[in-house]
Amino acid sequence: MYEVKFSMDEFVSGIMKRQIISVDSSVIVKDAAKIMSDSGVGCVVVMEKNVPVGILTERDFVRKIIAKEKSLSTPTREAMSTPLITIDPNSTVWELAELMKVKKIHRVPVIKDDRLVGIVTSTDITKICSLGSDSGMQSLCHQILLRLDPSSE
Repeated sequence: MYEVKFSMDEFVSGIMKRQIISVDSSVIVKDAAKIMSDSGVGCVVVMEKNVPVGILTERDFVRKIIAKEKSLSTPTREAMSTPLITIDPNSTVWELAELMKVKKIHRVPVIKDDRLVGIVTSTDITKICSLGSDSGMQSLCHQILLRLDPSSE
């Protein structure tokens, strides 16, 4: 097994996914769901004129479409979560974990110079925790998970 060196001072740019699935705000939720399913992702970033304006998550489908018995032909702009909460790629993972905890979110688009450059999920942070096995890594992961847990406030 190899040793992984990671610290909470690590930057978001080092853990973000660079392949982002996005849709125009006029796309209907049925098509957005198909795109998500085909891509194996739990969200899409919603765009208007190439500017990210919201995010549509699996949770949004449950709460805003299914629970309210809305049509599958509803435009994503009516079901997306907005305002879009984002982070800079030069922010630290510690800042990311704090943002996720405070805002109670699990997916954060990464914006640089007003451009969508990546996305980070709570799963990405969890993967960091599974990379190391020494006590320092375990302590670090414990601190990350505490920051993500809204009940620890």
